[in-house]
Amino acid sequence: MKTSSAKAKGRRAAKEAKDVILTHLPSLEEDDITLTSSGDTGEDLKLSPKARKKFPFQIECKNVEKLNIWDAIEQAKSHGKYYPLVVFKRNNTDLHVCLDFDRFMNIYAMARIVIEKYEALQEQSTIQKGE
Repeated sequence: MKTSSAKAKGRRAAKEAKDVILTHLPSLEEDDITLTSSGDTGEDLKLSPKARKKFPFQIECKNVEKLNIWDAIEQAKSHGKYYPLVVFKRNNTDLHVCLDFDRFMNIYAMARIVIEKYEALQEQSTIQKGE
């Protein structure tokens, strides 16, 4: 594959990742996340300070059939001081992420707390309506 084709393929994955982030963080605007040009070094998605506050990850996007995950992780780590996140896919697949397991468990634990509080509120609401 020509270098230009490979870069275009990676750019499509970065665009897809940007679209997903904007969908799930509706308070962000289109220009809060920009795709880097293919010649730039650093993370593949540049985040505004507003976006970085809501999404504290430095993102490396890969769209390849065979991924060297260890090289991709190191590349993501080299982009700065935020949490490294590898977003990857290959042809005809969904996006996937790779992130440090401890970070994943922290995110999961926080989500569980929110879910449990929501369920408790729902239960209280049901009990109060039944009185």
